[in-house]
Amino acid sequence: MNDREAREAADEQESRVKAQDRESREQTPTPSEKSLTRKEREAVAEHTNLSSLTVYSIILREGENELKRPKSSLWWSGVAAGLGISTSVLVEGIIRANLGSDHPYLTLIASLGYSFGFVLVILCRLQLFTENTITVVLPVLAQPTRNRFYCSARLWAIVLGANVCGTFITAAIAVYGGILPADTLAAILEMSRHLATLTPAEALLRGIPSGFFIAAIVWMLPSAKRSEVLVIVMFTWLIAAGDFTHVIAGSNEIFTLVLSGEMSVFNALIYHISPVLIGNIIGGTGLFAMLAYAQVHEEM
Repeated sequence: MNDREAREAADEQESRVKAQDRESREQTPTPSEKSLTRKEREAVAEHTNLSSLTVYSIILREGENELKRPKSSLWWSGVAAGLGISTSVLVEGIIRANLGSDHPYLTLIASLGYSFGFVLVILCRLQLFTENTITVVLPVLAQPTRNRFYCSARLWAIVLGANVCGTFITAAIAVYGGILPADTLAAILEMSRHLATLTPAEALLRGIPSGFFIAAIVWMLPSAKRSEVLVIVMFTWLIAAGDFTHVIAGSNEIFTLVLSGEMSVFNALIYHISPVLIGNIIGGTGLFAMLAYAQVHEEM
């Protein structure tokens, strides 16, 4: 047995001991549980929150499954996510058009519309790039092999390209399709112009909290217990109300300006979409994924 195999065997034995220790603690009743019936103890177990290691394991398994999916599956799921996430811009535009720009609580109310696309995409299990800043990163952190880096890069490239393709299609339909009322399209253009006023540095910095919040949603969903919609709405509303930036939803707004002739494709990609992309990656992978892995690393 070489040194590498010996280390792997030692790590496996250490993990087995830690698992046995946790199992022993779970099976040992607390002083109050000793006076409970078997059914009551089962009720206690059912109402116990998932541990951080359990949540990590759930997301790790999802990430490993995603890395093995065929390219065509990732692509079409990503296109569907790009189409679906554009619902956020549409609903927010509809609310703004109906409330009017002089409504005192316009931003707080209209920001609820921003949640619609995220609820659609996440509950439909579509491939959204910002979810994958944590989901497919955890397998790489667990086993940082060359193949896993390649698979993660491949997935990121396919999903990002597909998401952007989907948002471009919906922006084209909004501008040229003639299916939106004039006041709704005007509200969407007004929102898009506001986003375009951000400098690249502002767009990047405001993208960091968004990436963190989306990664946090992914982490919370296994523990949500039939409150998934509420969790998604709360934190995506916060992204919109806080005027933070999300690369996929925001690309729909930026492409609306491009297709209406108010911005060039070069400026859209370099000065608006790319900075937000970097910010979302920093927030989702650089902060949340690393912290999520760090808190369970010693328990495995």
